Amino acid sequence: MKFKIDHNNINVSDLAASLTFYETTLGLTEQRRITGEGFTIVFLKNAESDHSIELTYLEGHPQKYDLGENEFHMAFRVDDFDAAYRFHKEQGCICYENAAMGIYFINDPDGYWLEILPPR
Repeated sequence: MKFKIDHNNINVSDLAASLTFYETTLGLTEQRRITGEGFTIVFLKNAESDHSIELTYLEGHPQKYDLGENEFHMAFRVDDFDAAYRFHKEQGCICYENAAMGIYFINDPDGYWLEILPPR
């Protein structure tokens, strides 16, 4: 058997704000949407990867989610690290920098951390 990572899910408190954030800061676009009674699920991805992010919005949960110690994160590798850094700095979404490791983190509207990695 072979397993391939397909997607990660995160729950969001404001779907419109999250869609704007992920499209603007990471170039992810909506691929498909599932709407049911009290929930909306939106899958985001870009042409650079088969992996997608599933945003789940629950209508009865408008407050931000308790992320505990927020040790969970996703990582994105970028082809032009310096340009990405400048762009995210202008967007005001950099929440942590580790210059010694050559990485930084941005956070989304719900406080999830997203690691930005340079090219290999």
